[in-house]
Amino acid sequence: MDISTDIWGQLAVEASQVYLSDGTVRSPFADTTIEKLPDKVLLHIFSYLSHREICRLARICRRWRSIAYDTRLWKNVSLRPEVSGLHVGSLEMLLQLISVRFGPTLRYIELPIELITHTVLHELSAKCPNLTHMLLDFSTAMQLHDFSEMQAFPTKLRYMCICLSEVIFMEGFMRKIYNFINGLEVLHLIGTYEKCEEEEEEIYEVINVHKLKSATPNLRVINLYGINFIDDSHIDAFSSNCIQLECLAVNFCNKVTGSTLKTLIQRSKRLTCLLMNGTSLKSEFVMQAEWDKCALQELDITATDLSTECLVDMLTRIPTLKFLSAGQINGFNDSVLKQWMESGTTRSLISLDLDSSDNITDEGLLKFVQRQGHQLSACCLSGMPHITDQLWMSILPLLGNCKIIVMGTAEKLGVNIHVDQLMDTIASNCGNLERLELRWDPDNLRFSDKSQKAIDILRVKCLKLRCMVLSDGRYYETVKANFERADRITVVRTTTCCRVSPYHLLRNYNDLIFN
Repeated sequence: MDISTDIWGQLAVEASQVYLSDGTVRSPFADTTIEKLPDKVLLHIFSYLSHREICRLARICRRWRSIAYDTRLWKNVSLRPEVSGLHVGSLEMLLQLISVRFGPTLRYIELPIELITHTVLHELSAKCPNLTHMLLDFSTAMQLHDFSEMQAFPTKLRYMCICLSEVIFMEGFMRKIYNFINGLEVLHLIGTYEKCEEEEEEIYEVINVHKLKSATPNLRVINLYGINFIDDSHIDAFSSNCIQLECLAVNFCNKVTGSTLKTLIQRSKRLTCLLMNGTSLKSEFVMQAEWDKCALQELDITATDLSTECLVDMLTRIPTLKFLSAGQINGFNDSVLKQWMESGTTRSLISLDLDSSDNITDEGLLKFVQRQGHQLSACCLSGMPHITDQLWMSILPLLGNCKIIVMGTAEKLGVNIHVDQLMDTIASNCGNLERLELRWDPDNLRFSDKSQKAIDILRVKCLKLRCMVLSDGRYYETVKANFERADRITVVRTTTCCRVSPYHLLRNYNDLIFN
C-alpha cells in the first residue's frame, strides 16, 4: 500500500511539472506569491506577530492594512512601550483605537499611568463589554489623574494587576472602582521590591488592603509581590473574607513573619498553594500552624531563616505536598531529608528545588533521589559547588519522568565538568525533558571535538525540549548553532536573560503570570 501510494504521488508530481524549452523543470507553484493567499490565511499568519510588527505591515498596502486592523488581532493589547507594548501618543488616539480597533473583541489590556484616566476607563466600559483582564501600571506615577468624575469601570473583570507606586496613595482611585470589581478571581498587587535601594526610606501604605478585601470576596488567586508594607495583618484580612482562596503568593514581602499562618490554614480550606519566597518567616510561628489538617500541595519557603526543627516539623505534617521550593536555607540538611522520607509524606512529591542548599551532602541527595526520583517532574539542585557532574551521572537515570532539570553553579570550581557525557546521559534517560539549565561557569565546561554528536543526540531524543539555558561562552555558541541549523531557533538561551524555574508546574501558573 505504501509503495503504490508513493508511485501515484510521484506520477502526480511529474504530471504537474512544466518543462521549459531548455529542458529545465518549472514548479507549478512558481507563480504563487503571498498576494495570492486568501485573507483568512494572511490573518492567521498575522496572528503570530507582535502588534508593533502588525502596525508596520499595515503600511504595505490597502489589503494588508485592512487585515492588520481586523479586531480579531487585537484581543490582547499592551500599551506599555517599555515592555514591548505599543506607544500611543495621545488620549484622543487611544479613545479612537478603543472605539474602532478594539471593540467587543478586546479581552486583555495593559495601560501605563499617562493613559489611566476616567475618560479612557469610561470608554473601555462602554465599548469593550468582554474585557476580562486588565493591568494598570502606576509604578512610575508622581501624581494621579483626577478621578472624581469617574462613574463607570469595566464590570466583567476576572483578572486585575495593579503596579503600585512608592509614593502615590491609591485610595482616591480605588474608592471609585470598589463597586465594579466584586467579580475578580485573580488579583496582583506588584510592589517596588526590585527598585528599592539599600538605604532605608520611609514606607507608605499606598493602597488600603483592608478595604480592598471587602470589595473582592470571590478571589481565588492573590499575588502580593515585593510590597514593602505588606505584613501578616494583610494576610489575615484576605483570609477573613476570601473563602474561595486557592493560591496566596507573598514573595519578597519581607515584613511577613508567619504570625497569622495558623489562622490562614484554619480559614482557607481550599488553599493549595502558598508561596513565601524571601519573607521573614519565624520558626515559632510556622510550627504553630496545623499543617496536618491543611490541603496544601505547593509550598515555596526559599531564602527564609527557618530552623532544622521547624522544617522537619512542617514537612512531616503536610500530607499531600507535591511541590517544594526550599533553597537558600541553612537549616535544610540531610537530617531534614531523612526524616521527611521516613514520615511517608513525600509520596505525592513531583517537584523539588533545593537551590544553594550547601548543608546537604552528595550522599543525602543520592539517597533521596534513589527513593523519590522516579516520581519527580522537576529537579533543581543548582548553586551547590559540591554537586558536580559525577553525582548527576548517578541520579539522571532515576529521573526518567523529569520535565525540568536545573544543575550547576555560577561559582568557579576547582574541577572540570565533562559536559559531553552529561548530554549523553540526559538524552538517554530524560526523553520527557522540556526545560534544562546548566549554570556552570563556561571555564569549567570541558567538551571535545565530538561534542556535536552529543548535542545531536540530545536534540533528536529530547523532542519536547523547548528551553535550554547555558552560561554565555564557547559551549553556548556551539549548542545554539546546532539547534539553529535544525530550525529550533528559540530553544537555546543564555543565563544572562533567562532562568529555568519549577514554577511552570504550579497548578495556577497561568494566573500567577504578571508583566
